[in-house]
Amino acid sequence: MSTEDKNRATAAAILPLVGGAANITSIAHCMTRLRLGLRDRSLVQEEALKAVPAVMGVVEDDTYQIVLGPGTVARVTPEFEALVAEEREAHPATADELAAQGAEMRAARKAKNQTPFKLFLRRIANIFVPLIPALIGCGIIAGLNGLLINLGWLPSVTPALAAMASGFMALIAVFVGFNTAKEFGGTPILGGAVAAIIVFPGVANIEAFGQKLSPGQGGVLGALGAAVLATYIEKWCRKWVPEAVDVLVTPTLTVLISGLVTIFGLMFLAGEISTGIGEAANWLLDNTGGFAGLVLGGLFLPLVMLGLHQALIPIHTTLIEQQGFTVLLPILAMAGAGQVGCAIAVYKRLKHNTSIRNTIKSALPAGFLGVGEPLIYGVSLPLGRPFITACIGGAAGGAFVGTFSMLGDKVGSTAIGPSGWALFPLLDGNHGLGMTIAIYAGGLLVGYLVGFFATYFFGFSKQMLVELNAPEESVVAASATPAGPATESAPEPARL
Repeated sequence: MSTEDKNRATAAAILPLVGGAANITSIAHCMTRLRLGLRDRSLVQEEALKAVPAVMGVVEDDTYQIVLGPGTVARVTPEFEALVAEEREAHPATADELAAQGAEMRAARKAKNQTPFKLFLRRIANIFVPLIPALIGCGIIAGLNGLLINLGWLPSVTPALAAMASGFMALIAVFVGFNTAKEFGGTPILGGAVAAIIVFPGVANIEAFGQKLSPGQGGVLGALGAAVLATYIEKWCRKWVPEAVDVLVTPTLTVLISGLVTIFGLMFLAGEISTGIGEAANWLLDNTGGFAGLVLGGLFLPLVMLGLHQALIPIHTTLIEQQGFTVLLPILAMAGAGQVGCAIAVYKRLKHNTSIRNTIKSALPAGFLGVGEPLIYGVSLPLGRPFITACIGGAAGGAFVGTFSMLGDKVGSTAIGPSGWALFPLLDGNHGLGMTIAIYAGGLLVGYLVGFFATYFFGFSKQMLVELNAPEESVVAASATPAGPATESAPEPARL
């Protein structure tokens, strides 16, 4: 079977298990997940869906998320969209029937999940997550370019690679402004136009708060604030400007008012905040590196589970924009190492539980590459104790990397998104690539080992071992801690 046929077969297998085309209100994908808006979630055949070979797991959030893994999801999604379109053409009336059946359920779920804080975090994710592929691509090219420069190879090519790697970052504020306006209900191009002011070289001739502005001052935070402001001004204009002159007046007032506020207020304010974030991150690792790494590495899995990790995306992006890399991501990636070590220990301890062992065998390769959802939601979180010991492994790995940062050897990532072994091509630091790779690899090893031994010796009670070592029992039936409430709030994109 060709790759294209395989992807179409996966899409065809998933579609009936989520209630068919009439049950789908939206289709999107991120780095690892097919994200579906569903009218009635009771129509999902979840166990059968998890049994589809390409499906690594499912996560219930504001959207229903099917974990397919990096690369695969980008190829399956177009096939899925095509199948949905074909089915809707054949059966156009079913959607109304399903909408009526699922209305009460959707209203209850919406009231439960859409708290202001969760909505804010989702919006942050919706703004920055689409930028991750470009950050990854440009980050890898930057790493390759640095390697070639250090080796003295291909000197005629390295300037071109530098342009490819730096072009996106030079204009990232524009993309943030575009996505922000889109997310907040404004005209995306107006959000991009206002954000473009921040990176325009001519702002160097403007003085605000007694000092000359610098192109790029305020960065992504300034772009976000400028675009939000532009969106609200645009909406205000739409209410009061006569329709006959709306096409002329509304865009002009939107760019003019928000542009002036951006130049004479937001750029300076966001610049101070951005500088403070960079200084705080450096101070934290320089002075409390081991402890900071312990806390960050140990708490990242719970943050992912609660959806709070989305708040870190603008911080990562700001650090990359300022320093060329984020020092936080390699530490947070240690949570995935603890998870992998935990899974191996579970595999060793539950020698007779074929269900859990098969889940681990299928999910472990992805776990090494930084895709942690299958191991989290299929193994450690349902079991309870192993989730805690996985966090202990992450804390140990984070403390290892953080300690070296405190000693002056910073380890950073030039992009956000990947972790585990997939982060190696994106590593950067202040003392050479060899040292950076060695520290990160050492942190992974510590995370694996501590996660393994903590789980092996402390991850199970005697009763759990007796119950879970029965081959016919499933993970969910024997779990000490139900996964339901946690997975319900699990967010996008938990790449560990």
